[in-house]
Amino acid sequence: MSVTQQQVLDSLGRIKSPRGVALTNANVLSGISASDGKVFFSINVDAAEARAWESIRAEAEAAVRAIPGVTTVMVALTAERKPGSAPPPPPQPSRGTPGVQPAHAHKPPQGGGSPMARQSEIPGVAAVIAVASGKGGVGKSTTALNLALGLRDLGLKVGLLDADIYGPSVPRLTGLHDKPELNNERKMIPLRRFGLAIMSIGFLVEEETAMIWRGPMVMSAVTQMLRDVEWGKLDVLVVDMPPGTGDAQLTLAQNVPLKGAVIVSTPQDLSLIDARRGLAMFSKVNVPVLGIVENMSYFQCPHCGTKSDIFGHGGARHEAEKLGVPFLGEIPLHMAIRATSDAGNPVVDSEPDGPHAAIYRAIAGQVRDQLKAAVATA
Repeated sequence: MSVTQQQVLDSLGRIKSPRGVALTNANVLSGISASDGKVFFSINVDAAEARAWESIRAEAEAAVRAIPGVTTVMVALTAERKPGSAPPPPPQPSRGTPGVQPAHAHKPPQGGGSPMARQSEIPGVAAVIAVASGKGGVGKSTTALNLALGLRDLGLKVGLLDADIYGPSVPRLTGLHDKPELNNERKMIPLRRFGLAIMSIGFLVEEETAMIWRGPMVMSAVTQMLRDVEWGKLDVLVVDMPPGTGDAQLTLAQNVPLKGAVIVSTPQDLSLIDARRGLAMFSKVNVPVLGIVENMSYFQCPHCGTKSDIFGHGGARHEAEKLGVPFLGEIPLHMAIRATSDAGNPVVDSEPDGPHAAIYRAIAGQVRDQLKAAVATA
């Protein structure tokens, strides 16, 4: 049964905002994505009123889930301070006015605590690592998936979270297009393929849907993908991050104690400049850098075997030595890696005895060893 946006709006129209206004008339709803039983939208409110809206978010999610044909719902509550808004006023005695409480009543407890104090482990997940890049187009998602498969081949239980919410690639790279089901606790159950537990925002929206995110929406979505998924028992959760050094990276670092980050770069100077920014960002939030991978390191002609350094060569190795972080390896620019990725059959799984799978497994081995060392010295 197909679910329409109008059905969702009709359901939300019966819910009242904290001020008693119908949710559909409160000017807080984002665009609604509804297709194949999957519904996604956000409620965008002022930061001062966020706590008063949390129960409304839960009520909206329950109302939409009750629509016949709806199988998956994600409702993100996003909050930001309005530009130019003044600080909250000092506390005033309550006059019993109905509606949203004064802004100061919604402020979190004040104190000198670090943002990292909000970190908490994901139940059942022993280690979370991020695969990041300073810019897009360097093959980060392909590297993240094949790294996860390499860790799997080393005997670890591995999950993969596609947190690249601007352009989720994992559905295409894995050939998965089903929607996740919910367990009795209303948590999403990851899809499984290649022996991995896999979750992506791309499972909830159509591939052609434009992902237009404001900063608070990014943070809310990443948090939900971490916390509202039943990951089960995992040795490692590999998180494929969006490119850059923005809200998603900071949210991940503040929410879970990352055991480390892998930076993916090409040999080009422009890519390496952005990789340095990624390294600096993780350093500022006290996340250890497990190393740098040089992707598209060289092209080897399949006919004559000649190597060509299309994007230069060795830049990432030199950068790693300069910055004092491990260099994890070189991955060539090769049609087999591209073709298997496009076909949803990553090279480590589809060509396990080939030279490219061996490269990814060698990188995975170094990552595993560093994680072991980190645990031993913790």
